Amino acid sequence: MTDAAHIAAVATAVPPYVLKQDEVAACSGEIFAPAIPEFERFGEAYRNAAIDTRHSCVPIEWYAREHSFSERNDLYIANAVELLCEVSERLLEDANLQASDIDALVVVSTTGLATPSLDALLLERMAFRRDVQRLPIFGLGCAGGVTGLARAAQLAMSRPGSRVLFLVVELCGLTFRVNDYSKSNIIATALFGDGAAGALLGTKLEGPTVEGWGEHTWEDSLDVMGWNIGDDGLGVLFSRDIPHLVRNRLADPALGFLGKHGLLPWDITRHACHPGGAKVLDALEEIYGLPEGGLTAARNILWRYGNMSAATAMFVLAEVMHEGEPGHWLMSALGPGFTASFALLEAS
Repeated sequence: MTDAAHIAAVATAVPPYVLKQDEVAACSGEIFAPAIPEFERFGEAYRNAAIDTRHSCVPIEWYAREHSFSERNDLYIANAVELLCEVSERLLEDANLQASDIDALVVVSTTGLATPSLDALLLERMAFRRDVQRLPIFGLGCAGGVTGLARAAQLAMSRPGSRVLFLVVELCGLTFRVNDYSKSNIIATALFGDGAAGALLGTKLEGPTVEGWGEHTWEDSLDVMGWNIGDDGLGVLFSRDIPHLVRNRLADPALGFLGKHGLLPWDITRHACHPGGAKVLDALEEIYGLPEGGLTAARNILWRYGNMSAATAMFVLAEVMHEGEPGHWLMSALGPGFTASFALLEAS
């Protein structure tokens, strides 16, 4: 039998600027209200987002000005590498390892472009071995934290005894476009924040076991979530029907994934769900038979950090690991495709 991968440590990091939700709402009003007379109706989105604070790699004044794609991407690369270094150092310190002890790097990000990729840039900042395996992953969106962790586990299992560093960074704020009056761009200002996270995995390490993973991509769903790419950068695209899709179409794939592992929803002791938004969490609680507000870890992370795309599920996992309740843990997230991603963990 193939040795299972274990998660020895999880770490997170955020950039320095703290954005309060009421400050963001006021700034958005100054930007959009002159061009959108009915902007006041968007106030409900800020009030009902269940978010108090978010973090940003740029100050709030930055968002009120125009910026080119190249300027945004330069900021993305500089800040992404800085945050990845911070997460990597925390993981190595927690595991009492050196960068040279790492055999593979898996790096997920979808909010900017880098070639050489972020993992290659990281090698110039930290003393990883020059024969370290590198796997950069782009395009998974919010599902990247769960799918990326699964790919890292697969890589660790393919080389028993190796140590794999999984890293994810998303700087969602840099995609905001001041002249984009679409509903998606406006709603994004009420939801998204910046952050990075990571995990150390290996078959010979101690920690929760990655027992399995799975994905489901729905037909004719390419327009549900993704990017519109323009001269001024990446513009967010997401459907207002996402909570409806979750409530009405996620149950079968989710229950099917659990069934493949001989489990039912009430066998799950902890959930590490990506908190795409308050309405999405409401729908997930219905699907998994949880009481209203039962996804406490996900709601806590959403309140403190907002939606950091792929990094968010790893923030939730860090909180679940800190609490340390034994049993089956279910990670889940939704991303472009439109795809549901699952990972099953076992903690003793």
